[in-house]
Amino acid sequence: MAGKRRLKRFYDISLVVMVFSITLFGLLMLYSASSYTAERDNLGEMFYLKRQAFFAGFGFLVMLFTSRFIDYHIFAKLNLVIYAIAAVAVIVTSLIGVASHGSNRWIVIFGVRFQPSELMKPAIIILFATLLTHKGRKLDGFVPMLKAAAWALVPAAIIAYTNLSTAMIVAGIAAFMLFVAVKSYKYHLMLLGGGIAAYLGAYPLSLLLQKMKVLHGYQITRILAWKDPSSYEDETFQTLQGLYAIGSGGIFGRGLGESIQKFIMPESQNDMIFTIICEELGFVGGLGVMLVYALILFRLYEIAKNARDLFGSLLVIGVMSHIALQAILNIAVATNSIPNTGITLPFISYGGTSLVILLAEIGICLNVSYQTTLDESISSEK
Repeated sequence: MAGKRRLKRFYDISLVVMVFSITLFGLLMLYSASSYTAERDNLGEMFYLKRQAFFAGFGFLVMLFTSRFIDYHIFAKLNLVIYAIAAVAVIVTSLIGVASHGSNRWIVIFGVRFQPSELMKPAIIILFATLLTHKGRKLDGFVPMLKAAAWALVPAAIIAYTNLSTAMIVAGIAAFMLFVAVKSYKYHLMLLGGGIAAYLGAYPLSLLLQKMKVLHGYQITRILAWKDPSSYEDETFQTLQGLYAIGSGGIFGRGLGESIQKFIMPESQNDMIFTIICEELGFVGGLGVMLVYALILFRLYEIAKNARDLFGSLLVIGVMSHIALQAILNIAVATNSIPNTGITLPFISYGGTSLVILLAEIGICLNVSYQTTLDESISSEK
């Protein structure tokens, strides 16, 4: 009996199946949540579905192409270029962007609305993966960590002026990647303590920020309304309808397509789509969605753990943090655990820019897995 070994490429098919499944499920729920609104606005009941399906198809092509034909190491060479493009796009949007919800968030290119702030999320992932690969051990200290964090905090501050939710995600990705890469935890504990204090003291903090004129009026109002909903009935209408939807869904839901709250809830296909899922599919449906996210994060963890180098591992960790933060914060908003900040549910909420970028990030992770070589023993008889 003689044995020999060969190297085998690893391509995470299970991750592809899970991402495809949750995106397909998202299209189904999007149609259910948006058909009435689209018909009412004379757009045709399939308007939002068609647009989202187009971006989903394009995003999957980008994902598959990236996963097989773009070596993820090229992003280490282009990290500053990608970061600069994203930063310029964010600044330009803040100056001449198309207004949405009281602030400039969009740029129109060939008739298609594009949200440039979404570009900053993968830009920060790539930049920090490169930075931490080269200087990981040198960042063990408050000043070095602060200098590294500034790469995310400066654009996050600019984004926060027009889009607080995206700024939170950008800063959160950087914080998580630093937490994973830096040995000392005391600074992270200080940050965690500060975050808890800000959460518990959100009401007085919002009053202080209002006096300092740091945030927009509508952003302050959302925080005040979260803590004192009875005094802000108009501002909390969407949140209250979402809670009614979750409560009326019960254990197994009203049934697919049978939501009542979608007829009166503003933007039910966007940030509050999780409440429609809970109303139509019940607690079981909401729990199932969270379970799929958990499985996707587990597969990404396995890819990060087995990556061929530190840079690849950090890229995947950054994507993990992006998906996890966005899903957790969206569900927290839907359940009124935090103020309404307009965060989309990954792969499900309506939004072409977010969907394409998320699928592109998954493509990078699949490329990391594809470049992971596995030893395979082969036995043969002489």
